[in-house]
Amino acid sequence: MNHPDVIQSFERVSSDIVDKAKTYQAAILADVAGRRGTMHARVAPVDYRMALAGPAFTVEVRPGDNLMIHAAIAMAKPGDILVIDGKGDGTAALMGTLMLSACKHLKLGGVVLDAAVRDRAELLELNFPVFSAGFNPAGPTKYIPGRINHPISAGGVSVRPGDLVVGDADGVVVIERHKAAEALELAAKKVADEAARLEAIARGDTASKWLPAALRAAGLLKEGETI
Repeated sequence: MNHPDVIQSFERVSSDIVDKAKTYQAAILADVAGRRGTMHARVAPVDYRMALAGPAFTVEVRPGDNLMIHAAIAMAKPGDILVIDGKGDGTAALMGTLMLSACKHLKLGGVVLDAAVRDRAELLELNFPVFSAGFNPAGPTKYIPGRINHPISAGGVSVRPGDLVVGDADGVVVIERHKAAEALELAAKKVADEAARLEAIARGDTASKWLPAALRAAGLLKEGETI
């Protein structure tokens, strides 16, 4: 397909980084990314046990139309995460069992859709990670052009082709491709720090060392006062 709205070649976050990212919670990655890059809570897994990690393959559609999603499925590579800007529309489902079964067969890494899906009960049995902004039994149209592998906004977050996308029970976080390696290094340190804190809590040390200073800074504690 030779059209300026459809980009077929782009640099993806490396498979090594994707494999490492799969070992971290989305919350850990969101924290080390400065609490940026997390999608709106409306974009949630169909089942809380679903998880995904991989490079973003971006799609922009007009509300209620899924023509470009069909094209994206045909173009995406194994491991790619389809990240679809459906404008948060909930008036019609843009994907269902048939399309998502095709995604699974093609070994895509998952789908993140800022719009509705359908066939919820069947998707629970499909064993393929799907994150959506809700459900609607109505089907879409299939004739309005859109864009593939251009920068998009999905769930209130900027997503570029090839960015690292990680999703789990808490939701979806997007890490810019060129920042992903650094984020994973910071994630390893944060996991170690949190493990040490959990050990301290188990020993009975439940007080947060940073809290008194924060309360003083907020004017809630005077110098010399304690909680």
